[in-house]
Amino acid sequence: MIKVFDKVFVKVYEAAILIFLLMICSNLLGQSHQQKTNRDYNFLPIEKKIQTWVDSSYYDGASILVSKKDKVVYDKYFGDYNRDTEVFIASAGKWLAAATIASVVEKTNLSWDDKVNKWLPEFKDSKGEATLRQLFSHTSGFPDYQPKDSVTDNYQTLEESVKHIVNLPADAKPGSVFHYGGLAMQVAGRMAELATGKDFESIFQENIAVPLGMKNTHFVPVDDSGGHSPMLGGGAKSTLHDYIHFLEMISHDGIYKGKSILSATSVAEMQSDQIKDAKVANHEYVERVRAEMHNGIYGLGEWREEIDKNGSAVLISSPSWAGAYPWIDKSTNTYGFFLTHVNVAKANKDGFSSFYNSPVLPIMVRDVYKKASLPLKVKTGFVELGNAQLYYEELGTGEPLIFIHGHSFDHSEWDPQFFEFAKKYRVIRYDCRGYGYSDMPKEGEPFLHAEDLLKVMDALKIKKAHLVGLSMGGFIATDFLALHQDRLLSATMASGDVFPVPGPSEPWTKEQLFVRRVEIEKMKEAGTMNQKWEWLNALMRKGGTNLENIRRPVWDMIYKWDQWQPLHAEPRLVLGNDVVPILKKQKVTVPVMILTGEIDKEHPNKLIECIPMAKQVIVSNAGHVSNLENPEAFNQLVFEFLKNYKK
Repeated sequence: MIKVFDKVFVKVYEAAILIFLLMICSNLLGQSHQQKTNRDYNFLPIEKKIQTWVDSSYYDGASILVSKKDKVVYDKYFGDYNRDTEVFIASAGKWLAAATIASVVEKTNLSWDDKVNKWLPEFKDSKGEATLRQLFSHTSGFPDYQPKDSVTDNYQTLEESVKHIVNLPADAKPGSVFHYGGLAMQVAGRMAELATGKDFESIFQENIAVPLGMKNTHFVPVDDSGGHSPMLGGGAKSTLHDYIHFLEMISHDGIYKGKSILSATSVAEMQSDQIKDAKVANHEYVERVRAEMHNGIYGLGEWREEIDKNGSAVLISSPSWAGAYPWIDKSTNTYGFFLTHVNVAKANKDGFSSFYNSPVLPIMVRDVYKKASLPLKVKTGFVELGNAQLYYEELGTGEPLIFIHGHSFDHSEWDPQFFEFAKKYRVIRYDCRGYGYSDMPKEGEPFLHAEDLLKVMDALKIKKAHLVGLSMGGFIATDFLALHQDRLLSATMASGDVFPVPGPSEPWTKEQLFVRRVEIEKMKEAGTMNQKWEWLNALMRKGGTNLENIRRPVWDMIYKWDQWQPLHAEPRLVLGNDVVPILKKQKVTVPVMILTGEIDKEHPNKLIECIPMAKQVIVSNAGHVSNLENPEAFNQLVFEFLKNYKK
């Protein structure tokens, strides 16, 4: 009996040991997998962006909070802002107001489809036929704002405010046109007051603010005088963490800390397309900040910045002219709030738009998560140049291959190439000085991009490398060929040619600098974002059948771009015209390929004249940005060239 017990005990003991070892192995494998796929979140690029705005005096201060799955992943304060700083958030209050109206629709007989004249019979023209949902989706046909010669919006009650709206002429028939403004929301607020018998601030506090613990958020008073009716479209005041409570509730379909604040149906209604067949003018907000055209750009009190193939909102927001910008990004399960208030005089002087600049932040947050998800085998870091740092990424083994991005782009331009070429080569992509994560240049501090590249190679202990550059990257590769041919295995210039600009041999004259300063001032007067939009349109003017599909990735790079170059008297950073005599004088012995998009193949190419032995190859069905337009053909041509370069 004892022997049997001993045998059973031994077997149980052995089984326990086996299970224990399996658990350890499983844990180690899990940790190993996690180590291969996860990095720390690095919000430094966002911090630098916001700090630049503050340093430029566009804002006295700012704060930002980003939460992923209700866990705060970034919480930062700038200038004179702190956790308790209260700020007038302008149009960021539209989202709060819409939620307040939704709470009234849930609890009373007010309906989103109620017409104005049901509650306010004094509206006898077409404005009376507008519905509550149209009042909150900018499709009511109401004028956007009070006429300039009218009384200011400093009424004591919404009832008084509405009396100054009733006789204003309608701009359009209800539901026919989308016009962004806020005046119609005053009427919606009055309808909610009539349905509840309470003033709007009380409704907001009882239904939204108090349940969410938003102790420092109010619609009245709108200023220090102590009175005034609530401006639903632009008069709220809040703090960073107050508003985050609201975003947490919306992201959970109306639930906050286990308590229902709004129904899931109400949240879905707010996020659904309310524009329908209304006409949307060209260059509206969504097209401007996301470079995409779709008609369903607005819900109830919130922009539908991005939608999926089914028309459901993916990125929603409520941006303000003053810079405050709340958003929810379902693609990354994040929500965030950038709290600030613009210094109008300084921003206007520099052509800076808070309304159009703040929406870059969720795109940069996506980059944070994209970088965090890179496999650990991708080496990332900075090369120290002495007076600047350049960001780089490295992957793979074999002969070194360096990708150089185009103007206004960054290292992410090479996403379709980086991992593919790393299967056979030691691939490096980096941000040139003045772009991406790298440091900015300084006026009067001369350097060459080609010399920066040499320092990158030295720092990474690369004796010789293949270069592949596009546009500006091609100019840099050409300069490197002219100056450091002995460090090359081959050179590929996509959309490559001689850049016909003055080189270092022609420094700026006083007259040229004066003209340049005038150009910069004109650009600021027109608004600096206009230069970005014009540059995007220039790049997208012609191409292959896939051209429109790259509009968004091209724009995202341009949008993040700091725009240093067009706003400064840029040093001579490339050889420009100086490269011609250098190339013609020397004998080029390394293989050179010039990749030209099919759309541009008829254009004369001066670089071929300088390098007669260069091989010009056409990338089919592509224009200027051929590596993104037709990555399959681009990759195949480069692979073939590199395979045969020694022959």
